[in-house]
Amino acid sequence: MEIIVGIDVSKDRLDVHVAPSGESFFVDNSEAGIDGLIQRLKGTDIDVLAMEATGGYERLATAALTAAGLAVLVVNPAQVRAYAQALGRRAKTDAIDAAVIAAFVAAIQPPIRSLPDVETQALQALVTRRRQIVQMIVAEENRLLMVQSKQAQKSFKRLLAALRRELVSLDADLDNQIRKSPIWQVNEALLTSVPGVGERSARMLLAEMPELGTLDRRQVASLAGLAPWTRQSGKWHGKTFIGGGRGRVRSGLFMAALVASRHNPELKAFRDRLVASGKPKIVAVVATMRKLLTILNAIIRDQKPWQNA
Repeated sequence: MEIIVGIDVSKDRLDVHVAPSGESFFVDNSEAGIDGLIQRLKGTDIDVLAMEATGGYERLATAALTAAGLAVLVVNPAQVRAYAQALGRRAKTDAIDAAVIAAFVAAIQPPIRSLPDVETQALQALVTRRRQIVQMIVAEENRLLMVQSKQAQKSFKRLLAALRRELVSLDADLDNQIRKSPIWQVNEALLTSVPGVGERSARMLLAEMPELGTLDRRQVASLAGLAPWTRQSGKWHGKTFIGGGRGRVRSGLFMAALVASRHNPELKAFRDRLVASGKPKIVAVVATMRKLLTILNAIIRDQKPWQNA
C-alpha cells in the first residue's frame, strides 16, 4: 500500500498527515523544523509528499524535501477543496486539511513534475519582479491622473522615475540571466521568431513553463489552463470554460495572442475565421492563445524557427 504524506502549509508551521497510518503532527515552517521533519520521515518508505501551493510559503519545504531525495508534489488548492466538498468534509482545520491532501493524492494520482533548477527559479523571480514593477507603474500613473495638488504630483513623479529606473535595471538583470544559458538564448530566439511574440513573452515562457517542448499539444494546453472543459447533461449543453493551470502563463499569452492576431498572418486568419463563423471575440482570442501555445511548443520541440506558410 502506498504511503502518502499530506502537508498543510502555513506561514509558521507545517501540519503533517501520514496515510494510511493516520499519524498526524506538526513542525515549524523553518529550516530547523523541516530538518526535523526529514529526520522523522527517514526510514519510512514514502511514495510521495504532497502540499498545496500557498503563494510561496511552501517553497522552503519543497526545496529541502526534494533535496533530501523525497518525491514532492505541489497540488492546486482549489482542486483539493473541491475534493473535500465532494467527500462532504465541511470542517476545515490545518490537521484536517493535511489529511484531505493525502486522500486527494491517493485518489487522483496527479503526476509528479520535477522542480525548476536554481537558474530557472532565479529567472522566475526576475520575471515576477518585473511584472510587479510594471503593475506598480500603471497604478501610480492612474493615481497621478486623479491628483490635482502640485506637491502630490511631484511625489508621484519622483516615485515613477524611481520605478522606471528599476525596470531598466531588471531588464539588464534578465539579459544577464538569459546569457548564462546557451539553451535559453537559442530558445528565446526561436520563440521570438514567431510574429507577435516579443522578448517579454518569450522570457515569461522560459521562466514559467520550462516544460515547453517536452509535452504534446493537449498536455501543454492543460498545463497552461487553456484546455477547454464543458458542462453537459443529457441534451443540455452548457458553456465551455477554461481554468486552472498556470495563470501567469495564461495572462502573458493573452496579450501575445492579441498582438499575434494582428501581425501573424496564420493566427490572424485563424482568429478571423472563428469570428466570421459566429464565435464571440473572447472565445476566438482564447482559441488563438491555445493555437499560439501549440505552435511555440512545437517550435521548441523541433528546434526550428517560425516559417511563413
